[in-house]
Formats: sequence, C-alpha cells, structure tokens
Amino acid sequence: MNELIKKLVESYGPSGFEEQTRALIRAEVEPYADEISVDAMGNLIVLKQGDGSGKKVMIAAHMDEIGLMATHITEEGFVHFTNIGGVLQRVLSGNRVVFADGTVGVIDGEPIDSRLKVHPLNRHYIDVGATSREDCPVPVGAAAGFKRDFVAQGNRLTAKSMDDRIGCVIAIETLKRLEKPRHDVYFVFSVQEEIGVRGAAAAANAIHPEVGIALDVTRTGDTPKATPMAVALGGGAAIKAKDSGMIAHAGLVRLMRQRAEEGNIPFQIEVLDGGSTDARAMQIAGPGCASGCISIPCRYVHTQSETVDVGDVNACIDLLTALLNQEIDL
Repeated sequence: MNELIKKLVESYGPSGFEEQTRALIRAEVEPYADEISVDAMGNLIVLKQGDGSGKKVMIAAHMDEIGLMATHITEEGFVHFTNIGGVLQRVLSGNRVVFADGTVGVIDGEPIDSRLKVHPLNRHYIDVGATSREDCPVPVGAAAGFKRDFVAQGNRLTAKSMDDRIGCVIAIETLKRLEKPRHDVYFVFSVQEEIGVRGAAAAANAIHPEVGIALDVTRTGDTPKATPMAVALGGGAAIKAKDSGMIAHAGLVRLMRQRAEEGNIPFQIEVLDGGSTDARAMQIAGPGCASGCISIPCRYVHTQSETVDVGDVNACIDLLTALLNQEIDL
C-alpha cells in the first residue's frame, strides 16, 4: 500500500488541475470497475454494481490539494502568487513548489523587522531561477503544487497532500475488496474540494445517492499544546459526528459504531470545530441524503508534512468495507 500512497501524494494536483492524479487513480481502479467515467468538472466516477438488494451509495475522496497560482511576474523574474485553498502563510518560506511543466521554485518573503511576524501571501514570492520577466518560464495563471517527498517511519507516514490522497487510497483499497456488494457503490474521486467541495456537489447532484460517505483527514488533539480534541494518531478510524459545515446523519453514525464494534475495528468519535468535507455537499444535493464521514486522523494538516498512522488507515479501510458489505439500515 505504501507504494500506492507514495505515487499519489507525490503527484501534482492543485484544485482545478487534478489531471495527473486522476490518471494514476484511473489506472489503479479500472480493473475493478463495472463502469467508469469522468464528468464535466473532472470528477472520476467509478461504479461497483450491487446485487439489487441495497441502496445507492456515494463514497467521496478528493483528488485535489492546496496550492498556489501566479498573479504577477516582477521585472526581476520573481513570481507573486495567491492561494488555491487553505494555504498557511506561516509555513511558506523555504518550501519548494512545482508547476505543471515541471518548473521548480523556492518560496520566500520580503524582509521583516521581527522574526515573530508572518507576512501575508502578497508579500511572498517564488524564485524559479529567472533573471527577468522575459526569462521567467511561469505565466500568470499557472498553478503550483508543493514539492515534498513521501516518508515512512515505522507506522507513521508523512507527505504533502495526504489531504486527501490518503482518502483516495482508502477508497481504492476498499473497491478492491468488494466482490459482490449489496449496494450500488459510486466511488467519486472528486475535484476542487479545497475551494468549496465543488466537485462532490456536482457529482452528488447527478448521482442522487441515498447514502453519502466522505473519506477525508481530520485534525488531532495529541500534540503539545494542541487545541483539545478527542482524536489521536493511532487511535483508529475517526467517525465524524459534526464539523463546521454539517452534522452527520445520526443513524449513519450509529451504524458506523456498530460495524466497528462488531468487527473489533478501532475507532474514535470526531467533533471538528473548523473545516468540513465532501459530506456536506452530498448531504444537501438533489433531494438530500444520509451523509457522514470516515476521517483519517492527521497531524499538521495543510502543511507539507501531513502525518498519518498506518493502523488508522487500515481501520478506515476495514470500517468502510464492513459498511458496504452489509445492509445499511438507518
């Protein structure tokens, strides 16, 4: 599984520019799909047909990652930029980014009079080695993703874009395990989640699922002086009860707990006070659906060193597989 994780997290795919990541996922899932398509927004939709006795279920994991977009090139060839998604200004300086054509740049900021200050985005720039505006290979409007290698140390896995390539891995591995599911399961590898769950909204409005389950990362409360939160790395799959964009369907939360307890799958309950997932979009699409989320505990979310635990990843795969292989009676 680490080989698949490495391949996905190191791929280029800022919101709106997910083609490379989508191609990697498509090659991985095609042998297991009954139907596969790409919609107008770029969502990869993979159908695993059920036996006709179950529900229409949508599983959403987003392919896109946070990134940057060039807004202006200085006369000296430095690239000014804006954010794509929730980029943290405090972790920018010194980081490398890569553009779609392979151009690599280094981020820095203008001089500051105090090491305690953090510059806003518009006082940072990217150095791509150019010496003039004419020499700069990056045009205005070009998107950049962060560049950082995947690292596995024991049970801990660290990389950029674990949010949400690790959710994509969980969806892929679950699809591989489903042989004769009860339900028609639509695995949606969605686009543009980081800028407002846009891809999942479009897909859910087309599919009209009865049940929607997002797979995404969540914060933990287990680092020094962290905001108190009852989610820890290594504590198992996190079953979402609420975040700032939705309240999970109570019956679905109960069923997730039940399946976890029946299968001795480690789990914890998540209440997230900031952020949301594709589950929000599914919940209110079309006629609405019973919506929830299986979250992957993750430290350092929206940095270039997002960290997850292998045991938690496996617990999420086990829980989702158990849900899809049995009745979903809410």
